[in-house]
Amino acid sequence: MSKPSAADYYASIPVFRGFSRLMDPELYKPLPDDWLIGTADIVESTKAIADKRYKAVNMAGAAIIAAVTNALEGREFPFVFGGDGASFAVGPDDAAAARDALAATARWVSDDLGLAMRVALVPVSAIRAQGHDVRVARYGPSANLSYAMFAGGGLGWAEAAMKRGEFAIPPAPSGTQPDLSGLSCRFEEMPSARGLILSVLVLPAAGAEPQAYRSVIEDIITLTERSPEAGRPVPPGGPALQWPPQGLDYEVRASRGPGVVRWARVLGRTLFVYAIMRFGISIGGFVPDLYRQQVVENSDFRKYDDALRMILDCTEELAKELERRLSAAASGGIVRYGLHRQASAMMTCFTPSAIRPDHVHFIDGAQGGYASAATALKTAVA
Repeated sequence: MSKPSAADYYASIPVFRGFSRLMDPELYKPLPDDWLIGTADIVESTKAIADKRYKAVNMAGAAIIAAVTNALEGREFPFVFGGDGASFAVGPDDAAAARDALAATARWVSDDLGLAMRVALVPVSAIRAQGHDVRVARYGPSANLSYAMFAGGGLGWAEAAMKRGEFAIPPAPSGTQPDLSGLSCRFEEMPSARGLILSVLVLPAAGAEPQAYRSVIEDIITLTERSPEAGRPVPPGGPALQWPPQGLDYEVRASRGPGVVRWARVLGRTLFVYAIMRFGISIGGFVPDLYRQQVVENSDFRKYDDALRMILDCTEELAKELERRLSAAASGGIVRYGLHRQASAMMTCFTPSAIRPDHVHFIDGAQGGYASAATALKTAVA
């Protein structure tokens, strides 16, 4: 009997519904030993955020997922967007393609975005040799697609190893361009409807008892799901779209070809999309109202990758209650956490095909987001 492919193995993991089930260990399946974990982050992202380069930081993180997806010719694989970076897992047959995509993206981020990106590819076997694991679940926020959730501590260890310079992949030669087809950031920022956009990052404290940590996470999820004072940051009708779009320059940089040609092509394409969205014109199987509905449903405003990450539209009162509960759990040695308040959220999109329902929309806070929440966490730990 032949060994199943990486895509087949990932597809065999059942999709679960209901985010409140997130911490059920039965949902997570161990990755095979011969798989690899790809990880990437922006060096000195705190400085980039201080310089108000929020959009560039998010574009760099999403570019990793776009580049690897295109390098794997659309084959399904588990990944997670982290704001200023991303992590993913691939089987051994896809290792070379993933490595090339990581190297090319690191070069593009340096050449076109003016940011330094670390990238690494870490064997799952090396992670397990250090006493950690990598287990994956598939959460379906809608019938359109599923997102990977990671547990076991392996992603955190891989990221720390990358920051120590281990398993590093050097950037590709200058001028190398990854295939970023489908990557865009055309939608306008999404202002809070309830008072503020809250970036939430919660990790287990060192030595925390697993059941106690699970209880805290489940308590936070229950609070945010049941309260009318919190909700998804994407408005029911989808984000606003204008022309020229806010992220036009970044989309030009992500495309291939001579500069003038790139500008002309992207200007024309974005104007065409704006017109059919603005006037609700259905064309070639594309239905604007259905697409907007899918944008809302497919947005990854909450996830788990050894840490709970959420971007919430909430009231100040709920934010204070969340902080009170997390502070109590931190004092009890159960969690480490970081929160960041801002006025709006932003979206970076990966749409390989506009007529398929599985387009992906990455959500972060628009004035610091997850990177600032991580900084707050480090400050609290220090």
